[in-house]
Amino acid sequence: RIYPTARHARNGADQHPHEHRGEHGRQAHGQADAPAVQQPSQQITPEVVGAQGVLIGAIAGMSRGWVDAALMWLTDLFLSLPQLPVLLLLIFLFREPLKQTFGLEAGIFILIVAVIGGFRWMPVARLVRAQFFSLREKEFVEAARALGAGTSRQVVRHILPNSLGPVIVAATIDVAAAIIAESTLSFLGLGFPPDIPTWGRILYDGRDYLDIAVHWALFPGIAIFLTVLTINFIGDGLRDALDPRRVL
Repeated sequence: RIYPTARHARNGADQHPHEHRGEHGRQAHGQADAPAVQQPSQQITPEVVGAQGVLIGAIAGMSRGWVDAALMWLTDLFLSLPQLPVLLLLIFLFREPLKQTFGLEAGIFILIVAVIGGFRWMPVARLVRAQFFSLREKEFVEAARALGAGTSRQVVRHILPNSLGPVIVAATIDVAAAIIAESTLSFLGLGFPPDIPTWGRILYDGRDYLDIAVHWALFPGIAIFLTVLTINFIGDGLRDALDPRRVL
């Protein structure tokens, strides 16, 4: 029995030039289009994460007793779940209903934003809760409380603005996590449809051509690596710039 080799694969590609060029053209144009396609989901996901985390962390930080305990129990419950298996299960359960309700692209977009944002709010909630615990005992908050400021005014005017620095840094770093999560789902064939060239989808399509065109998988992998590394550097810079203990 004779097994096909890389030369036979090249000959097959030469015999079917239109199919080969179409795949190669999608790979080439996908490198330029992937950031534009991924940008909306990567921008909305940190906003969803930040809103959920800030809301739950603020309620837990200003509450005492069973409310704080219940919210932290919910946070610990989500932290204990294995994220990737749960994400795959949710996608298998809700992929087709959302596609039928909102259409192919919009349904998958909503699903990816929901499943990624739904499992990234816990660190932000813990961070905001710790900031609220520390800030609500500060002198300026006690002075506002002594002057008759209610709980909502204390939160909106005094506590929340002083706790947003770490939240902005955490949301920036969550952009990198969203890129990796979306690329993982697309590489497993559960992300955006094949005609939308995200980096993960290009990796998924390029795995069949590693013996003859390794650059098809190499370039999107390098793009993901450089993007995540750059965003992490931006997060480190924001953390240093927003550090209240920094001496100007």
